[in-house]
Amino acid sequence: MSIFLTHLQHPKSSFGAMPLVLSLALLIGASASSAATTVNLPTPAQKAGKASDTAPPAPQSAPPVRLRTVSVVAPKTEMWPDQIEAHGNIMPWQETRISTEIGGLRVLGVLVNVGDVVKKGQVLAKLNPTTVEIDLETANAQLMEAQAAQGQALATLERGKRLAPSGGVSQQDLMLYETQKQTTEARLHAARAQVKTQQLRLDSATLVAPDDGVISSRSVSEGAIVQTGSELFRLIRQGRLEWRAEVKGETLIKLAVGQEVTVKSPLGPDFKGRVRQISPTIDLTTRHGLIYVDLPVDTKLKAGLFVSGTLAMSKRNALVLPASAVRRNGNNYRVFQVNADGKVEVIDVEVGRTRDDKMEIAAGLDEHAQIITGNVDSLKAGDAVTVQESNEGRTVTQAPSKSEKEDD
Repeated sequence: MSIFLTHLQHPKSSFGAMPLVLSLALLIGASASSAATTVNLPTPAQKAGKASDTAPPAPQSAPPVRLRTVSVVAPKTEMWPDQIEAHGNIMPWQETRISTEIGGLRVLGVLVNVGDVVKKGQVLAKLNPTTVEIDLETANAQLMEAQAAQGQALATLERGKRLAPSGGVSQQDLMLYETQKQTTEARLHAARAQVKTQQLRLDSATLVAPDDGVISSRSVSEGAIVQTGSELFRLIRQGRLEWRAEVKGETLIKLAVGQEVTVKSPLGPDFKGRVRQISPTIDLTTRHGLIYVDLPVDTKLKAGLFVSGTLAMSKRNALVLPASAVRRNGNNYRVFQVNADGKVEVIDVEVGRTRDDKMEIAAGLDEHAQIITGNVDSLKAGDAVTVQESNEGRTVTQAPSKSEKEDD
């Protein structure tokens, strides 16, 4: 301020002191501005509150994981019979072809259809018998005529024999009477045969079942005119079916009549049959032979069906697992084992024979393996599992997958 007064006192030097005055004014303005501006610094309590607002939340504990248990078994060694696979067709035991013995007759009615069960002597169809009945009446008339002619010839011969000693009948006439008697007798036999023939033709106009069985084919309808020998029906005698299976020649010679066979049914459970007959020859082209296996009547199979089966041979050891422990992947088979690290390990195996609900493991496992049997479709390699003891044996406890957690 004193500098400013001095400057006022010496107006002559105002131009030289102008920079100094401007500097002083700027300095005073800056001091005033700094005095007017107040900086608010946070207190320690405010610092603590702000720090608590920006700090990350404390980690929360994960909910406990629910575990799932599945059974674990070890393969067992059992004595199983060797089984030979065979394939073949289901065929009728005997199939009878029912044909007509007369021709030119019209069909009046057909009383059965395909699939009907019939009894021996049951009427299957009827033909128009009118013409046959006329022929039968004609034959009967000819028979009566022959009988009359024979009676006359016998009477003439007897009279000649009485008159011959007295010379009333010559020996030549007597021989003629004898010849007439033999001729009429022959005609009588012919007439009787003709009557029988016509009677058989009349009986043939009614077709009957030759045996108990099932109608497997029908090739006639009402109104048709049949020809002699034409096939009208086919009958499976007694409804019996058999399995004609093809086996290799070296196997065929090891089989015996009466041996038990297991046939696989496409309708459900397998059923048993027995070898009824063995082919005496082996096909030179295929090197196979046929075995004929009697089947139960209640199999409900149809003739012509192609099925497979097994023939039991000698017994040998088999390493077996429950079928539920083996999973099929295309043409390959695999099982799930718990390894030393407590994780699921997928093992490819080769399977052999199948019996009831068990499968033979031909290669890939030993008796000490621990194989998971339950819910194998939900397992995959690397799943962490634990083995626990239970009242029923060892079980595997597996943590549910992520998708299973979401479902819960």
